[in-house]
Amino acid sequence: MVTDPTLRAAITATGLPWRVRDTGTGIEMLLVPPGTFQMGCSASDQWGCWAGEYPVHSVTMSTAFYMGRYEVTQAQWQARMGSNPAFFSNSNGQAGSDDRPVEMVSWNDAQGFLMSSGMRLPTEAEWEYAYRAGTTTAYHGWAANPGGTNNDGEVGAIGWYIYNTCYADGCGTRAVGLKAANGFGLQDMLGNVSEFVGDWYGDYEAGPQSNPTGPVSGTQRVIRGGSWFNSTPSFNVRSSFRIGFDPDRRTEFEGFRVARNP
Repeated sequence: MVTDPTLRAAITATGLPWRVRDTGTGIEMLLVPPGTFQMGCSASDQWGCWAGEYPVHSVTMSTAFYMGRYEVTQAQWQARMGSNPAFFSNSNGQAGSDDRPVEMVSWNDAQGFLMSSGMRLPTEAEWEYAYRAGTTTAYHGWAANPGGTNNDGEVGAIGWYIYNTCYADGCGTRAVGLKAANGFGLQDMLGNVSEFVGDWYGDYEAGPQSNPTGPVSGTQRVIRGGSWFNSTPSFNVRSSFRIGFDPDRRTEFEGFRVARNP
């Protein structure tokens, strides 16, 4: 799945396995190797960046980490937490929902899952670095277009958004893993559900940074990646798009993916 020789070499150089499965939760995780990237504004052909995506700055991730291949599913949440809060669930008439991402959980709710499983949320820098997977474009690459793209018309190949999630059975989330993976093998990094990260929301600092973790305090947490509900995909699901939100908010548009240290 990792076809780019530079990414393959970086993964191999860590001496760590590329793919692992957490025995406690059954979550499949993929290795993201160290590296340096430009964090911040990546405009698409139709949409520019907004102020919160500036300044563009160099970020070095000095150590490898593991990232969930998919967003945490309803089945994984229920197995750990004992109930399923999702709106798009079997109990609400959504067949096959076990493999859909869990939603209707807040950032604060997610902390219980993380504490019980020994996982964590990725930092915002880890999330964007993993999303980009060596690309510098608005949208990450995939097997048919490994260099990524700024073409808004190609988003449907790699993510679920409102124009390709509305069928006869209505609009909403879809099972994870059905869209093309990025260069690291990660899927659903854009669309389906927006993803919590660990950072407080705040302005970027200028200048090179190493392993940033965001502001030390704040009132809003960062969310990334856009969701099935977004009707302007290039605005919400671009690699650099970011927004703050109340850590107690629960909606059918937001979920999360886990990370852990090797």
